[in-house]
Amino acid sequence: MPDLITTSASMPSEVVELQEKFTTSNPKNQLQMLPQIIASGLPGIEVLVAWLQQQRGTKQTVVMGAVYQALYSSESTAAQEYLDRELPTGLIPLASSLGVDYTQLQQLLARQEFEAADKLTTEKLCELAGAAAVKRKWIYFTEVTQLPTIDLHTIDALWLLHSEGKFGFSIQREMWVGMNKNWDKFWPKIGWKEGNNWTRYPGSFTWNLTAPRGHLPLSNQLRGVRVISSLLSHPAWEKVDV
Repeated sequence: MPDLITTSASMPSEVVELQEKFTTSNPKNQLQMLPQIIASGLPGIEVLVAWLQQQRGTKQTVVMGAVYQALYSSESTAAQEYLDRELPTGLIPLASSLGVDYTQLQQLLARQEFEAADKLTTEKLCELAGAAAVKRKWIYFTEVTQLPTIDLHTIDALWLLHSEGKFGFSIQREMWVGMNKNWDKFWPKIGWKEGNNWTRYPGSFTWNLTAPRGHLPLSNQLRGVRVISSLLSHPAWEKVDV
């Protein structure tokens, strides 16, 4: 496959213009430009590949996640070959202290298949908690404190990166702490309750980016407050509070 990382001098003028506009825009505008860039075909793919390559080694951002997803979801053979070669497991190192494989979770989130990703997140939490949790298919609140920090950070980073920063345990934690840990304020804010009525699973939850901030993942929502309280109080988040 020809190398897509080309210099401005060797790019067609319209590609150079598109690249300059994208690279000099603010993150909000970059996100809005992505559909137009992808729709432009191979020139747009070249722009995004070159930009993403330039970001390698820097801290992951919402825009990087969105660019990766745009390339991942495109029908471009060139984009797929680049990702397979340079980013076979995505932008986030899939670290686990227990050898848990997060490849499928990364793929589901990259495709924004949030309902399936949410179910798999619960499965991964059970896997981290041990054989008994795997068998019962949910975790006790007493098991949460034993969940490895490294793995929680990996899961959270994947949700953050592939949701434009809207979803993740750390987002829920930030919001909960910001409301003085008031559950009555927290539930409706993240769309889990309206008035006296709990959001019904799964049909009444919103499985796309139109959902309220912090809406996902569900964190054993159907089993009461103790699991999510323990999860949001986990030491893993003490160093990532905003």
